[in-house]
Amino acid sequence: MIIRKPTLIAAAFCSVFASSSVLAKITADEAARLGKDLTPIGAEKSANKDGSIPEWTGGITTPPADYKPGMHHPDPFADDKVLFTIDKSNVDKYKDLLSPGQIELFNTYPDTFKMNIYPTRRSASYPQFVYDATKKYATTAELVEGGNGIKNTAVGVPFPIPKDGLEAIWNHLLRFRGLAVERYAGQAAPTASGSYNYVGFDEQLLVEYSNPQSTPEQLQESNILFKFKQKVTEPARLAGTALLVHETMDQILTPRQAWTYNSGQRRVRRAPNVAYDAPGTAADSLRTTDDFDMFNGSPNRYNWTLKGKQELYIPYNSYKLHSDKLTYDDILQAGHINPEHVRYEKHRVWVVEANLKEGTRHIYKKRVFYIDEDSWQVHVADIYDNRDQMYRVAMSHGLNYYEVPTHWSTLDVYHDLNSRRYLAIGLDNQEKMYDFSKTLNDNEFTSSALRREGR
Repeated sequence: MIIRKPTLIAAAFCSVFASSSVLAKITADEAARLGKDLTPIGAEKSANKDGSIPEWTGGITTPPADYKPGMHHPDPFADDKVLFTIDKSNVDKYKDLLSPGQIELFNTYPDTFKMNIYPTRRSASYPQFVYDATKKYATTAELVEGGNGIKNTAVGVPFPIPKDGLEAIWNHLLRFRGLAVERYAGQAAPTASGSYNYVGFDEQLLVEYSNPQSTPEQLQESNILFKFKQKVTEPARLAGTALLVHETMDQILTPRQAWTYNSGQRRVRRAPNVAYDAPGTAADSLRTTDDFDMFNGSPNRYNWTLKGKQELYIPYNSYKLHSDKLTYDDILQAGHINPEHVRYEKHRVWVVEANLKEGTRHIYKKRVFYIDEDSWQVHVADIYDNRDQMYRVAMSHGLNYYEVPTHWSTLDVYHDLNSRRYLAIGLDNQEKMYDFSKTLNDNEFTSSALRREGR
């Protein structure tokens, strides 16, 4: 893959990043750049050369005046106008600012797919304690052997100045998403004609890694990064089906622990196969387990390469798509979601390529992740099959949940180019809004709790 010259990191650095043998920790001098010429989590603070990407000045630090907890988040940029629209007729003009997968969407849906480009707003922000922890542990954080775990870090972004692809993807895995959250949302997989069935979820996430009281020693002793619980709430034939995951910090010491509850059998079972390319929950085989949240779980089946950084048009500040004024019928249509509700902006992204290791198995041979420099959120993923053909294209539509604050997705969309279908996860327009103030404890993330939830 070619990273375009205007936004290329110096070739010498790229050659270092691509080498798995060079895994030196960052120096104190490098860490001192955080909060100066780099943002507190490692992005370039300055604007780009032509000013189309502005300087980062802290992101959104306070909610809009009309916001009240529990609301769908009002759009702080509602007055922004579309700068221009990319469609099949002019896509070649902008190809250097699009991923190969995005270009393939124009080829697959030439009459309907388009991208409305808006002014870039660097709105991403995190709490000060995340920034403080990032700097505190920047010189000590390291991967365990093989990169299948992490140690000597807590709370913050572990590798704000990444040296290789594994460090960059761990930044995505451990980006701040609040301390505890309950999410009410759902998913749909429209057919080629556009008809769909809605599957509702109630999800709870308890992130022990992000607790400001956590220390590297405590995390190493517990070996738990986060706990996740998901219950299907509709349709009736699936309601009560539930999943519980304990994600570990050192996956060599203890792999991911997972349990499922089957409402028909009324039994909790260990689920060691809830990982890698096992099909996602009720997803019509349109995503894998490790597609969830754009990428999750152990990275040990791939070789990871940090290709550099480039400018890319990505979904961002997706408040319009998040609005409770929209119905799911407004959003979901044949082929792809309704482009009239989608906001794209130009941002700098880290480009990370994952190639399947020899002797391992996965339905994806190669994956290319485009990671927003301001949040470490994967916003675009190009996914290739074992014939080296573009198989799927995923896009994460993010926004700043400013009451926390955190930059996170409101909707993840996985396009399957072979079936000409897609899966939309996170539909929340007609649901109660996420609760980031929820008090959760460990007792709610046990197999017994899973059984109670299912019933």
